[in-house]
Amino acid sequence: MTMDLPSGEKLPIYVDTAVFAKSVHGEMLRCADCHSDKNGYPHNSKPFKNRRDVTVAYYEQCKACHFANYTKTLDGVHFAVLAKGNQKAALCVDCHGSHDITRPTEPRARISATCAGCHQKESDVYVKSVHGKALAEQNQDVPVCTDCHRAHDIADPRDGKLSMRTPEVCGRCHTNEKLMAKYGLSTHVVDSYLSDFHGMSASLQRKTKGGPKGMVAAVCTDCHGVHDILSAKDPTSHTVKANLVQTCRKCHPGANENFPSAWLSHYQPSWNKASLVYGVQLFYKFLIPFILGSLAIQIVIHLWRVVVNR
Repeated sequence: MTMDLPSGEKLPIYVDTAVFAKSVHGEMLRCADCHSDKNGYPHNSKPFKNRRDVTVAYYEQCKACHFANYTKTLDGVHFAVLAKGNQKAALCVDCHGSHDITRPTEPRARISATCAGCHQKESDVYVKSVHGKALAEQNQDVPVCTDCHRAHDIADPRDGKLSMRTPEVCGRCHTNEKLMAKYGLSTHVVDSYLSDFHGMSASLQRKTKGGPKGMVAAVCTDCHGVHDILSAKDPTSHTVKANLVQTCRKCHPGANENFPSAWLSHYQPSWNKASLVYGVQLFYKFLIPFILGSLAIQIVIHLWRVVVNR
């Protein structure tokens, strides 16, 4: 069963009851719960020019049950694009489907496949990354699109706000001790970043009035990549030693071959790594308390003598 639209497109109006029964709504909703405007037969016709007009017309039907998620979409980039008159912006049914809605994480790889419908170029890059390759092997630990971009209130990556949240986003997984131990990765990457020049600068800029505009401090994605993140052991990785100077030159055009050596990466100083830095830190850990303690003792002795002499 189909309807002919003025655009020449055919609108399918057949619904497979077996498919709908297996959907998340199969045991809860009836047709009229969503199609509440259909209250007689034959149905009143509507001036739809094309299939997209139909989708947009029923866009807000989901609001009745999913109001919290609906309101989040109002703050997202997709709604902002739609509000400007671009009907190609993703709506609820574009991501979730209509009569065949299932849980989005079953399987988890379905999320990235859904986003690829509009963002094919980014998807092609992602599938070659360390996260994308692991996802293809059914690894449930790696992030998919919505883990970084969120699901309903997706931010526009061009306004800088997403970049400012990068350490927080990456830190959700990379500070998880149990998860990182599984892959032999350090959980100090965020701490080490926030304690160096880049992290401190980014934190200060985040607090300044005016937000992330004019951002100059590097965040995780500036060094590791965005959708093309690779293992640190991969010879084509942005952060492997042979390529690191080129990565630094994106912000520091005059960087020479020795420039990356001034950075400890995410390593914690130790006798095995940056022993001189570790030694200086250790020296000051004892020197500063000794000096402060000596000054405190001197003040106490001086006050005692003043009191006694009085």
